[in-house]
Amino acid sequence: MPRRQLTWFLLVFGGLGLVPLVVHDTFWLRIITEGILWIGLAITWDVIGGYTGYVSFGHGAFFGVGAYATAILMLRSGWPFWTTLPAAGVVAAVLAVLAGLPTLRLKGAYFAIATWALARAIQQLALVMPITGGTNGLRFPPFLNPQFFFYVMLGVVAATFALLWILLERSSFGLKLKAIREDEAASMAVGLKPTLIKVQSFVLSAVPAGILGGVYAYWISYIDPGSVLSDLVTDQAVVMAVFGGLGTLVGPAIGAVVLFAFKMFFWAKLSNFEVLYLIVLGGIIAVSVVFLPDGLWGAFVGRRKRRTEPTESPSSPVETEAVP
Repeated sequence: MPRRQLTWFLLVFGGLGLVPLVVHDTFWLRIITEGILWIGLAITWDVIGGYTGYVSFGHGAFFGVGAYATAILMLRSGWPFWTTLPAAGVVAAVLAVLAGLPTLRLKGAYFAIATWALARAIQQLALVMPITGGTNGLRFPPFLNPQFFFYVMLGVVAATFALLWILLERSSFGLKLKAIREDEAASMAVGLKPTLIKVQSFVLSAVPAGILGGVYAYWISYIDPGSVLSDLVTDQAVVMAVFGGLGTLVGPAIGAVVLFAFKMFFWAKLSNFEVLYLIVLGGIIAVSVVFLPDGLWGAFVGRRKRRTEPTESPSSPVETEAVP
């Protein structure tokens, strides 16, 4: 299975690497680049939401602080773009530790509300702090090279996918997260330290999201609190992961592709796109929870497993002769 999964990984991301050679239209290349971004955000949210079992509504905060870290370092301090990306990841990691230590001791709705409040607080800070540009935001000098940003985004997402696959599917760390998700008290009884492991999971979820935020900021050339710190960033990542299938890497990626394509369809066909899209997004959540509790990928894997499992034929009754 590892070799087979590696083959699929190389085929998919290698095939995506050929896209700029085939797609010469700048508009469509930007659309595909954004789709890759959402794959990255969905799989990184799934680290804390699917593997660890803690529904976070603050994932957009890590994306936003990463975007602002790159913008501030490039525009205020003159850093080159490449050197700002590790800094964006570090800033997101620090925020994850500071927020995770108190909030990850909470459970269920309490944790979800706490992370939502964190995201709102970060957004309000960005609105009033002079270094962030406040409501006016920050604007980059335009760098018009869509192929460059496509490959940078693809590289970050591919590296993130590979790293998460190694840590979550091929190491004991993933097993520890699943143990905490299934029964936190039992995991503590066998010697695990749930709070520490959950903070590590939170950091692992936050760092790639911060780096993606940095790439997005330079790519889009203008950011403000309403764009990179919006609740919609987190909401879409959550829905994509849930719709695709929690606790996997393939599921959120599939959910991101399907729902992003659906979003583009709404955007192209409807004038009142924003309102209707939010309604449809809520409907998809409800339908997924009721009819697809394991998501698209979970339903596919379950159906395939049922097909491949050998069916046992009932054994014929053994007749015994009566002994006189």
